[in-house]
Amino acid sequence: MDYIDYYKALEITKAATEAEIKKAYRKLARKYHPDLNPNDKEAEKKFKEINEANEVLSNPENRKKYDKYGKDWKHADEFEKAGYNPNQQQSRQQQGGSQSYSDFGGDFSGSDFSDFFNSMYGSTGRSSRSQAKYRGQDFNAELQLDLESAYTTHKQNLTVNGKNIRITIPAGVENGQIIKIPNHGAPGANGGPNGDLYLTFLIDNNSDFKREGNNLYADVDLDLYTAILGGETHVNTFDGKVKIKVAPETQPGTKVKLKGKGFPVYKKDNQFGDLYITYTLKIPTQLSAKEKELFQELAKLRNHE
Repeated sequence: MDYIDYYKALEITKAATEAEIKKAYRKLARKYHPDLNPNDKEAEKKFKEINEANEVLSNPENRKKYDKYGKDWKHADEFEKAGYNPNQQQSRQQQGGSQSYSDFGGDFSGSDFSDFFNSMYGSTGRSSRSQAKYRGQDFNAELQLDLESAYTTHKQNLTVNGKNIRITIPAGVENGQIIKIPNHGAPGANGGPNGDLYLTFLIDNNSDFKREGNNLYADVDLDLYTAILGGETHVNTFDGKVKIKVAPETQPGTKVKLKGKGFPVYKKDNQFGDLYITYTLKIPTQLSAKEKELFQELAKLRNHE
């Protein structure tokens, strides 16, 4: 496997902050996404590289290991345990000295010797790196949904790293929520397990509702006559229209809770938040002469009280 400079892959410097790494990854992921570059092998390769780079550099602990050990960062724990210093080792190699197993430090006699290299390379100390089993890199992807789609459990096809997969999206996912889809990352090497896919949901709200957690909020127009005399009105929900009673002399700004008419609770069957509506008064327009006359009479009656 060719060595990839993760900083160059994301077009950032080693001094980049976490926010700069995230920004660079999102920019390049959109640019090289397979959906936007069909049948483009170079774009597909670049997309894999930036996903791999982001997976390592966005994790502070992995980034620290990568900065110290480079392409061998996955074996950092074994190196640390053995007291291996990559800078010291590089100096020895530059001086022309041959590298022996004792250069890693510690006592590697007997079974300890075999156990150490077995943990690193999947076999004995004589085995080469090509025989090691490596877990595939994790992928990160974003999926855009509208609020109505997030209301119901449904299946959706995705293209990830040039492959089509079909996933079930549970009702109630939130904006920015991340879910893990096991074994849908990069394939492992030499029989190693696949990586995972981490999917971030970006939910667009083009509805008349405001969502806060599992609760929904909406404004509902109430005509003047119903507000004064009372009656009924219909309210839209994601589950259809609901008829509710309106008390006489209802004031603008009155709030009403519709229990269980909010958003579904994530992975909780038949559990929903509430819908809170706020009444706004709708003043009639284009009054006829008779209507104006009647309003004037009402005004006179109120003024004489």
